[in-house]
Amino acid sequence: MTAPVLWTGARASARRPRCRFHAHPQRGDRTHRRRGRPRPGGRGRDGGRDARRGRLRREPALARRGAARVPVSAFTRVLARIEPTPGVRELISAVHERGGVVGVVSGGFHEILDTVAPRLGVDVWRANRLEVDAGALTGRVDGRIVDADGKAAALREWATAHDVAPARTIAIGDGANDLRMMAAAGLGIAFNAKPAVRAQADLVVGPVDLREVIPLLP
Repeated sequence: MTAPVLWTGARASARRPRCRFHAHPQRGDRTHRRRGRPRPGGRGRDGGRDARRGRLRREPALARRGAARVPVSAFTRVLARIEPTPGVRELISAVHERGGVVGVVSGGFHEILDTVAPRLGVDVWRANRLEVDAGALTGRVDGRIVDADGKAAALREWATAHDVAPARTIAIGDGANDLRMMAAAGLGIAFNAKPAVRAQADLVVGPVDLREVIPLLP
């Protein structure tokens, strides 16, 4: 799950946030500066893990994840096991206090996000919607698949809808499918991310705690 942050309030700044960075990033450190802009990942063998690492196009990976025919009621069990990422509520509150808007665009499923996002206070969200027949999943996606291009398009669409310049957006991602969105944003942050994403992000946040992002907010 990835999060574009749009700044719409009077306190928003078109400049990147000022903060301190460590010179030698290591996993588990706090916040680090990375050189260069994100670039889309490559392709390779099948599997969701390969897609997240940039070795596979998202379409076949998603088809594999949704191939098994399971009842829609299974989402109830999934929702019961979901635990929000540490610090997510605090980060969303901090964004709102500064006049910003929080969006989530996910390669996962609306059937999950439609419940989780409003509970957390997310303003806008987008994900894949699974096709259902006779109370069971067909293994097909209903509508366009949310891939790397779709994530970048969502950020641009939401920024336009809220009259926010691209330079006033922040994108937080962890997988190769997030790189184009991160490149489209004013600031791309790798959070608990795969190595390819950490190498190409503007900033790297090591700890699995989204409160670490709050000092970066304008």
